[in-house]
Amino acid sequence: MASFQQQDVPQEPTTTVMTAPIKTSTRIEGMEALDNIEEPMLTEADKRMREEELSFYSASDNDHGDDNIWGLLSGVGGNIYEWYDFAVYGLLAPEIGAAFFPDSSDELQLINSFGVYLAAFLMRPLGAIFFGEIGDRLVGRKNALMVSIMLITVPSVLMGVLPGYKKWGVASPIILVILRMFQGLSVGGQLAGSYVISIEQSSARTRGFRGSVCDASSVGGFLMASAVTSITRLILTVDQVNAWGWRLPFLFSLLLAPLLYHVVNHTEESKLWSERSEQKETEQIIRENEQQTRPAFLDLLDSPFRRRQLAGMIGVLSAVSSSFYILFLWTPVYLSELRGIMTEAEADAMSFIVVGAYIIFLLISGRTSDSFPHRTDLVRIGLPGVIVACPTMFGMFESESWWGILLGQLQFAACLSMVQGCMAAFEVELWMADPTLSFTGVAIGHNVASTLFGGTMPLIATGLFYISQGIVGDDSDPWIKSLLPRLLPGLYISFLGVVSFICITCVTRHPHDVRTGNPELRKAVEAENKKFKAALDAKKKRKQRQQLKDKLSSVDGAYIPPTGVAA
Repeated sequence: MASFQQQDVPQEPTTTVMTAPIKTSTRIEGMEALDNIEEPMLTEADKRMREEELSFYSASDNDHGDDNIWGLLSGVGGNIYEWYDFAVYGLLAPEIGAAFFPDSSDELQLINSFGVYLAAFLMRPLGAIFFGEIGDRLVGRKNALMVSIMLITVPSVLMGVLPGYKKWGVASPIILVILRMFQGLSVGGQLAGSYVISIEQSSARTRGFRGSVCDASSVGGFLMASAVTSITRLILTVDQVNAWGWRLPFLFSLLLAPLLYHVVNHTEESKLWSERSEQKETEQIIRENEQQTRPAFLDLLDSPFRRRQLAGMIGVLSAVSSSFYILFLWTPVYLSELRGIMTEAEADAMSFIVVGAYIIFLLISGRTSDSFPHRTDLVRIGLPGVIVACPTMFGMFESESWWGILLGQLQFAACLSMVQGCMAAFEVELWMADPTLSFTGVAIGHNVASTLFGGTMPLIATGLFYISQGIVGDDSDPWIKSLLPRLLPGLYISFLGVVSFICITCVTRHPHDVRTGNPELRKAVEAENKKFKAALDAKKKRKQRQQLKDKLSSVDGAYIPPTGVAA
């Protein structure tokens, strides 16, 4: 018999819910908290993990979603704006390297430029903590988005007018690093904020699609950055771009800021967050010993179940983050600067086509994910594709055919879209059980993964390329020596794809685990959820009555029950 026992709830007596026998063959993934485990065998840590996991599965779904269009538009606009500013730097890395590191060789200029790019990523986890506190505990999701937008505008404009090394010397690259760090701080809150406010305002049947729209808007920022940099390089000469033309895409962001402010200003706050924040304030007031509220990230890390969720989320995102940056940021540099297969303008034009196709792939995948029983079903289909498609892409580059290179990128983009299409909804649903921590959970998990696997990707991929240069043979050698070394960056992505598959299968827990389980388990969790809520309500009412009695007794010396309140 499977036993479901409410823990740590002061009600008399402890209630045990008995269900029909459950076969071990029907045990669903992630339901260790519902296993029939003898209490004496459990450690305190195991008991806490069991309780938190059961609470996670028993949490009621968000019924406040009304598919508000302004919430979606604010996330879309903010992502396009911020990711445009963030991506421009990566696409102009060769020109920026020449302007701020002129005494280095071409290889070192590129590596130094990508090193500054990494500095921005190192600030993103701090931005996640900072904006998580703002969005979860202080002023809500909407205002967190507005702060992040303002924080990225000033550094972008200053980068567009910052003198190079020849005028300001060593101070110039130092200021460049500082400005990039402020950009990273801002991006640390923007994408998570757009995910959370959009998904929390979505109905259950549209979360995947609306999340894919947010991701598509991020890619749209890359698309806009790719378009602006391509136009700049096509209109101006190479010397003009290297001298001053690279500054124009940074200054272009000034045209977008007023429009974006108008959109975000019309956005409503998340009703789920507002309601849960009020509930927590009420619970805090009725506690006998009121405790000081801790920062959101400390509350998150204090829970063993949430720590496991966070670690699993980072692992799942490792393949997505690295694949995204290697495809849209590093590949144009690889084809033009490193391999010389095509010019920068041609590589940017091809990237523009791939990004446009990827947006369509994302929206299709997001819509499709809403029709699956489990949110992760499409991800588990796409990850094996990513594992195979990335090294295949680098192999197709060796054809040096325009169509072969394009098709190589498109097949990789199609596989990646199946993983990323529902990822926004997946990330938010991991933390939706407690909306006062969801912004922080999404922000920290997403940005740590982006820093570890996205921010380091240009450096790692460039390093692997130079390693391959030392061991690759000529065309007359066997393919193991002539072709395999060229696949090293793609094989690194394949390794991370295996890590992601393991994490999404064995580590993370998702609310749909219950949905796809057998009827006995679903009914048991629903019954336990009702009991838990009833116990909390009873506890709250008892404390309110006791506080009222104490107040009246202190005034009159004797308690007289007021009308309508039971003694």
